[in-house]
Amino acid sequence: MLSIEGGYRLGRIMHARSDDEKESPVGAIAGSVLGLVAFMLAITFGIVAERYDARKGLVREEANAIRTAWMRSDFLPEPDRGEAVRLLRGYLEARLQAVIAVQTGAASLDHGGGMLADAERYQKLLWQMAVANARKDMNSDVAALYVESLNELTEIHASRVAVGLQQRIPAPIWIVFGGLTVCGMALVGYQTGIAASKRSWARPFLAISFSMVVALIASLDRPDSFLKVSQRPLMDLGAAMKAANGNHSP
Repeated sequence: MLSIEGGYRLGRIMHARSDDEKESPVGAIAGSVLGLVAFMLAITFGIVAERYDARKGLVREEANAIRTAWMRSDFLPEPDRGEAVRLLRGYLEARLQAVIAVQTGAASLDHGGGMLADAERYQKLLWQMAVANARKDMNSDVAALYVESLNELTEIHASRVAVGLQQRIPAPIWIVFGGLTVCGMALVGYQTGIAASKRSWARPFLAISFSMVVALIASLDRPDSFLKVSQRPLMDLGAAMKAANGNHSP
């Protein structure tokens, strides 16, 4: 709105000084700049929408990976079997606590990485246990399957941290996008001023429309926005593991 108003006032000043500048060329320039803004909107929205879908998919994949490791832990000898189940439950709870804290704003995005230290500690303990059991029988197919499930768990964890906490729209894109939007809105106001027209009531709708799309893009880009990725698959798995009470068969 400030850009439109500034452009409008400048257009009125230029119109009062001279009638040489016509509305049509200004309109063509404004249309070209707004076309670039729309192009940037489409590209940026595509990036964040794809990343949002990736975050949802990784939640399902992590739940499946934890479930697989949980089920394959049946093949471990006691007391490692019970300890593995306890560690997997602790890992799941630590992951959920970290994600929910970031989503609700209880922890910043930077601190969210620090809150994952507990989950990574559980990962390390699970891996050490798996290595110790694998060394007892290096040719065991069962041990290989369990180790494979832990590898997958670690890889998905790293992917969730990278996609959810670390990857963002680069600052140069926001700067260029913001600059183009300001220029486009100012040119719309300038065109109205050059035409010696009164302030149109349609201007707020133009500004609000662009602002809503920008707000949507910014929300999709951040896990702590109002568009949160549901953690229901992990919550359901946690409930199933809790209900099992030591008998971790499905």
